[in-house]
Amino acid sequence: MFTTLISATDLAAHISDPNWVVVDCRHDLMNLSAGREAYNAGHLPGAVFADMETELSGAKRDEDGVFRGRHPLPSKDALVETLRRWGIDDDTQVIAYDAHGGMYAARLWWLLRWIGHEPSAVLDGGLPAWQALGQPVVTEVPVKPLGAITLQAPFVPTVTVAEVLENIESERRTVVDARAADRFRGENETIDPVGGHIPGAKNRFFKDNLHNDGRFKAPEQLREEFASVIDDPANAIMQCGSGVTACHNLLALEVAGMPGAALYPGSWSEWTADPARPVAKGA
Repeated sequence: MFTTLISATDLAAHISDPNWVVVDCRHDLMNLSAGREAYNAGHLPGAVFADMETELSGAKRDEDGVFRGRHPLPSKDALVETLRRWGIDDDTQVIAYDAHGGMYAARLWWLLRWIGHEPSAVLDGGLPAWQALGQPVVTEVPVKPLGAITLQAPFVPTVTVAEVLENIESERRTVVDARAADRFRGENETIDPVGGHIPGAKNRFFKDNLHNDGRFKAPEQLREEFASVIDDPANAIMQCGSGVTACHNLLALEVAGMPGAALYPGSWSEWTADPARPVAKGA
């Protein structure tokens, strides 16, 4: 069973296994059709496509019309239905990949853990690592038999915006922001209407989890680097712009042997939707 990362070599050995499902999670925050177009142009054999906006995220506003962020979590029931449509059972090994160092694939990995599905992993190095081995890509769209995955107890915690707001005063937990340093400081904000960060948050850019080739750093290195940011993962909250790249930090923590941190799904996009919530700028 693979529960964090899988190498392209190991995936190639299992790509035709009947109870493995590979999911293409490619996406572009600035061009919402780019992921589907890339999938149609060529994907791993047997891979299904996951739409970040409609399948790996839920409605942007709740029943009262309150904005929940750019990529709120889908309902668990809706997620289970999506996974069944992809042919996933309770014991299916799921492999998520993208072409962005796991930036989007980690979201699916985390969502699976959120509904209690343990055998899920991210392709280390993504599509580039697969192609570097000379492995093929195809355009054929697979037809999967309906899966029977069921909702189980989650392996991962979440926190609400109210809990993050309360934490500013209590300082019981460490909030870690996965966005680039300039966006954290409130500079060059091009996605959300307000620049800056949650007061008291620390910055750990998700790309710092990777080597230059897009593969994750070794567990020992990740452990050393994260130890300078958080003391106890069980008292840490991971966030980003909209709850996507925060999952990359959560995956890196799992690789490092430091599980237990919570996700703030709404992240900066939800936080800044209410001007009454405080904003900090600078390092």
